[in-house]
Amino acid sequence: MRVLFTVGLLMTLPVAAFAQEKKEAGPVKVIELKRPEPVVYEKDIEPIFYKRCVTCHSGSVKESNFDIGAYEGLIKGGKRGPKVLVPGKSADSLLYGVMSRNEKPRMPPKGEEPVTPEELALVKLWIDQGAKAPSGLRAKPKVIVSAPPANVNPVRALAVSPDKSTVAAGRGNQIHVYDAGSGTYIRSLVDPALKGLDGKDLKAAHLSIVESMAYSPDGKYLVSGGFQEVVLWDIQTGQLRQKLSGFAHAVVAVAFSLDSKLFAVAGGEPTVEGEIKVFEVGSWNKITDVKNGHSDTVYGICFSPDNKMIATASADKFIKVWEIPSGKFVKSFEGHTHHVLDVGWTSDGKLLASAGGDNTVKVWDFEKGEQARTINAHGKQVTRLSFIGKKAEFVTCGGDGQVKFFNAQNGGNIRNFSGGADFVYAIGVSPDGTVVASGGQDGVVRVFNGATGALTRELLPPGVAPPAKK
Repeated sequence: MRVLFTVGLLMTLPVAAFAQEKKEAGPVKVIELKRPEPVVYEKDIEPIFYKRCVTCHSGSVKESNFDIGAYEGLIKGGKRGPKVLVPGKSADSLLYGVMSRNEKPRMPPKGEEPVTPEELALVKLWIDQGAKAPSGLRAKPKVIVSAPPANVNPVRALAVSPDKSTVAAGRGNQIHVYDAGSGTYIRSLVDPALKGLDGKDLKAAHLSIVESMAYSPDGKYLVSGGFQEVVLWDIQTGQLRQKLSGFAHAVVAVAFSLDSKLFAVAGGEPTVEGEIKVFEVGSWNKITDVKNGHSDTVYGICFSPDNKMIATASADKFIKVWEIPSGKFVKSFEGHTHHVLDVGWTSDGKLLASAGGDNTVKVWDFEKGEQARTINAHGKQVTRLSFIGKKAEFVTCGGDGQVKFFNAQNGGNIRNFSGGADFVYAIGVSPDGTVVASGGQDGVVRVFNGATGALTRELLPPGVAPPAKK
């Protein structure tokens, strides 16, 4: 439960420099919990983690390599290993220390509601009773997500329109659309029926964080993915045209076929099963649903140039290819030593490229089913990858704050783009490669000239003034 993004041990979620400072809450009151029955993970503890922790420690962002969205990841720990959770010893467990706000970094981060004394007491008792695992097969708890705090605004999804006129940025649960040339803010995309947990109207694109986004090649639609849903937006008007719900977890990858007739959705519950679905544009009918295709979250998905297959990339370290619409398995590629976070296909269909949590890009010969080369692409996780039109070139971004161009045929590094000072989660590129956009943890969208590598614009949230120059 896009990725093991290492940002620092259980670090607080950094926010943009323009975020409003809020007073940080003090330690949580410690109370004694008297209950004769043992604490049950799936009933008592898992709902607390879903409510308080999964925004930063599951889905597309796992701060400090710590996945609190699955019991296995919780026990494994994060960057400090098993010290995070010591069964039987809450006093020695970093998890208890930071949740009680007696140890740094205090969790949840500033701006979010801390656990209640009752919740903290349950976590403490569960740890002291041995931090026992789920008891086996059970009904899955209903996951209730809330809107992220206003100062939690990482850019996790980006898209550049096919005609290069606009850049769409998924920032927090908002989608902001800008003029690609001037950088002028155009509009925010808003679901008019969206309401918060308090029943009040919520002026946002999704309830939770926008995880994925893509323009249709024909320029008609923008699709965005959030928690258990995707939304289709009209590019010209910004109006919501269709919402599809009922997905297993966060929709962390979306893609259109080159003829704009189909779009694919990827995600899935971590460590349980990857989710792969294909829909028909216009009717919005589901035509493909791949079952048991991957054993973990699918972070990347793309169509073949002839629109007859899809390739998927998963946390289970596999890249797999499937027929459309039958969903029949075609072949798989194995070689990454960590999560596979994205996948792309050359326009001639001969090569695939995959981005890995092992800091590499691997290029695969599709017909032979073999690895052609490995590219040591970034100093940290390669978070996204996208081929550029009909070229054998692709753009990548990574946890090292870098954006790069590579040649799939020889592995050469064509160009690097500077300007990012923090973890980069998302990239968007025009079909001709001349407009490149990147976004990440600091909430700033940077627009580059793809031909020269020059930074042309920095796009901030609407209404936010640029920081004063020193």
